[in-house]
Amino acid sequence: MRNDTEMMVFTAPVRAALDSGKAVVALESTIITHGMPWPRNVETARLVEQTVRDTGAVPATIAVLDGKLHIGLNDDQLENLGQTKDVMKLSRADFAFALSQGRTGSTTVAATMIAAQQAGIMVFATGGIGGVHRGAETSFDISADLEELARTDVMVVCAGAKAILDLNKTMEFIETKGIPFIAYRSDEVPAFWSRESGIDAPLRLDSPREIAAHKAIRDRLGLRGGTLIANPVPADDEIPAATMDKLIEQALNDAASAGASGKAVTPYLLSRILELSDGKSLDTNISLVVNNARLAGEIAVEIANSN
Repeated sequence: MRNDTEMMVFTAPVRAALDSGKAVVALESTIITHGMPWPRNVETARLVEQTVRDTGAVPATIAVLDGKLHIGLNDDQLENLGQTKDVMKLSRADFAFALSQGRTGSTTVAATMIAAQQAGIMVFATGGIGGVHRGAETSFDISADLEELARTDVMVVCAGAKAILDLNKTMEFIETKGIPFIAYRSDEVPAFWSRESGIDAPLRLDSPREIAAHKAIRDRLGLRGGTLIANPVPADDEIPAATMDKLIEQALNDAASAGASGKAVTPYLLSRILELSDGKSLDTNISLVVNNARLAGEIAVEIANSN
């Protein structure tokens, strides 16, 4: 499907940037449709896009609209997507279904990586990745994001895996799959809302230039698959791990009492944590997404300048 003009629709700025070899950063759309309430979802999407522009890169928010894969959205499309109901949440398994059936869907980490690779975009900024869920030894619940990272050649800038997951098992899975996990200016694995997790980071790099150089060597070696750049949330906006652990434990207990199961668990937990934190978790989420967009833009510019 690479650059399939019948199926893929590029905004003019994204198309021009790709054609001229300039820096482009892919952005997911699930955060707009499923991650935040209206109107903060669209406000955040616009802020994230502007943050990418401020680094000298071009933002490309990705979504499926009426059966067309859009690489970049204009302002009206962002606005409409932020208020549309019953939007599919797309991953590898249902991506082609949405396109073939003329549906509208927002892209998760996995689907955004697939679309970015097809479009020729090498850097993607998100909030946090999925991972191994708590109790996965009996439920086998592991996010498709991790398998996608093992096979798709896109660099993902995130604030780590969401802390509601089993972070130790997630890191074991990442190691098993041979996915480079690089903590940015940190010796610890960040835990989404918190800067620290108590888990040692396997790799550390301290500048966008070093990260771009790492990618260049991987490309020369012919190593396939993605790279995770784990960027801790800004210190002023984090929720300390000890505080977050208590909120997550309470949310997990409430989810069990409410009978939440399967795909309903994660949305329930995130919603409950928002309530228990008096809205602080959303503020932290917005801060880390913007922070990741800034770093992703800087990395994309370094890569573009080195080519």
